[in-house]
Amino acid sequence: MPRFEVPDVDLSQYSMRQLAAPPLAVLVVALAIIGGWAATTGSPVTPGIEFTGGSELIAESDASQSEVRQAFETDPVSIRQVGTGGDQYLVTFQTEAVPDIRDDSDVTIDVVQSQSVTATFGSSTQELALYGVAGAFLGMSVLVFALFRTFVPSIAVVISAFSDIVVPVALMNVLGIKLSLGTVAALLMLIGYSVDSDILLNNHVLRRSGSFWESVERAMNTGVTMTVTSIAAMAVMTVVSYIFGIQLMTAIGVVLVMGLTTDLMNTYMLNVSLLRWYKFEGVNR
Repeated sequence: MPRFEVPDVDLSQYSMRQLAAPPLAVLVVALAIIGGWAATTGSPVTPGIEFTGGSELIAESDASQSEVRQAFETDPVSIRQVGTGGDQYLVTFQTEAVPDIRDDSDVTIDVVQSQSVTATFGSSTQELALYGVAGAFLGMSVLVFALFRTFVPSIAVVISAFSDIVVPVALMNVLGIKLSLGTVAALLMLIGYSVDSDILLNNHVLRRSGSFWESVERAMNTGVTMTVTSIAAMAVMTVVSYIFGIQLMTAIGVVLVMGLTTDLMNTYMLNVSLLRWYKFEGVNR
């Protein structure tokens, strides 16, 4: 039976700067992307119709994508092919009401399903979602400081969780993934994933017997296995959802894969570096 084994990586051969530099550089680039996006568009990430208001429908037609686009009275904001048959399109409009088909259009279109969100409701939903993410992050930070009651190990967890959210948000802008209720849920899940792996590492280093590097190795054997398994599961879900045209699940899967991959880097490079400084060169020496 195939078995996954964590590669034996000797982190002790790298200096603290060598370990911390890559995750910090990625975080700085991600913040620059988000800052540039906010300066250009007025929002750190492009919101979906759940937050801006608008309408969305799945249209079934034998016509081409360009013909379907021209068939509506209002020009769609976006249109893309979904499903495996090649005859269904996901069409998004900025208007709250679903536009009618042009009277002079020769294209036959069947609307399979549609939804619309008012701008007022979308704005309140966006505000509630942002409060939810901020509240979850704040609650996580308070819990971590209450658990460890020491600044350096606690701030290591908080910084890692912050980067695990920021990097996927930046990549969402690069990949054209809009912020939706689904991707907000994915970001909330990433907070939990991040805290889980970081607390596991901190507990092994601070509260278990053995040398520092022995503790790190034990934590990696468990933590890397859990994270890689989750990445594999999310990757499969993403591919299957994309094939069957399930846009929401595809976006959630992509965000989780990006965030979990970032978490591996942050936990076992940045967090290990901060714990190493704390144990050998910081206030705990």
